Amino acid sequence: MTKTKSKKYEHVFSYTDRKGSKLWGFRYRYYDSLGNRREKAKQGFASEKDAYRGVLEVQTQVINGDTKRVENSSLTISEWLDIWYETHKGDWAVSSLLQRKNAIQYQMKPLIGHYRLADLDKSTYKREYLNVLAKKYKPSTVKLFHRLFKIAVNAAVDDEIIPRNRFSKISLVDEESSENYYSAEELREFLTIAEDTENITNYTFIYLLAYTGLRRGEAQGLQWDDVDFEKKTLTVGRTRDVNGDRKPKTKRSRRTIKLDDLVLHQLKLYRTWCKKTMLTFGEKMKDTDFIFISRQSGKPIGDNTIKYAFERILNQTDLKYITPHGLRHTHCTLLIQAKIPVPTIAERLGNTPQMIHSVYGHALKEVEEESVESFSRIMNM
Repeated sequence: MTKTKSKKYEHVFSYTDRKGSKLWGFRYRYYDSLGNRREKAKQGFASEKDAYRGVLEVQTQVINGDTKRVENSSLTISEWLDIWYETHKGDWAVSSLLQRKNAIQYQMKPLIGHYRLADLDKSTYKREYLNVLAKKYKPSTVKLFHRLFKIAVNAAVDDEIIPRNRFSKISLVDEESSENYYSAEELREFLTIAEDTENITNYTFIYLLAYTGLRRGEAQGLQWDDVDFEKKTLTVGRTRDVNGDRKPKTKRSRRTIKLDDLVLHQLKLYRTWCKKTMLTFGEKMKDTDFIFISRQSGKPIGDNTIKYAFERILNQTDLKYITPHGLRHTHCTLLIQAKIPVPTIAERLGNTPQMIHSVYGHALKEVEEESVESFSRIMNM
């Protein structure tokens, strides 16, 4: 391929591709931050001016000391994801590690891994990533994959490889959160069926989720010394899943909440059952034992125990399908409808007030409308 220097612009050249079309490119030599001689070249521009704009952009970055951006301008998303994962995998919790590894392997790389990190725009991202995911996954899962990709891109910004995260302002509505909850009447029906059909472990677990808004992993991680029957409190100090138990991710998640007498009564009944059950296995129950155990082994229950319990319960009724996490949504929604202040709800759930506004906007809007109507009625009395 013969290259001909531009007569108008320095560092720019023209060439003819295999199809006989005239295209433009540039080659620019510079020194990096360590004083090493480097070269940046790019071809495929449709016009001489486009190639010149390209070399001006590189020159500007070099002048501003952004040589790292120049060196990584051809870095693909797939290449960056590998760098990001290998660099930070030792900093992540086991659950986050597996979550990000799978998202990289099965969603990010196959769909957008071939694009250059510096070139991927919002429209392409929405079309080739979010829209494709939406055809296969529920809204909350798409929202998760979007959040994980933004984390990866933020790391590239922190590493000065790209100037900003152009995907940070893309907002996705989690439709599932606005539907994945019960009214008070529906919750009462659900709990009644659970009590009639499930064993005491499953029922107590479900009852606790409904009355506290705990995450499933937080409930699985509870030990008996986390419950103070005299002070009527429960302390969340760990989470537990298939990967074992560990501390919650955030400080807000580590919290102590109040329990009502109904929950305390159920826990006392269940504690008595646990003591008898452990004795049948030749063991004495300790305060440091996990609360929720299998009646068949006396060991802590697994991740799928409550999932299967939900399926059995819902098969007994015409209630709409919700997930175990839906009981957390239900707890929050009912508190909002009871006009409990958002900061109080956030503290109880281990969330930020901003998160409550974001996820439960549907319920907050209803309460706001009720407040307006109530004020009008007062003024017209």
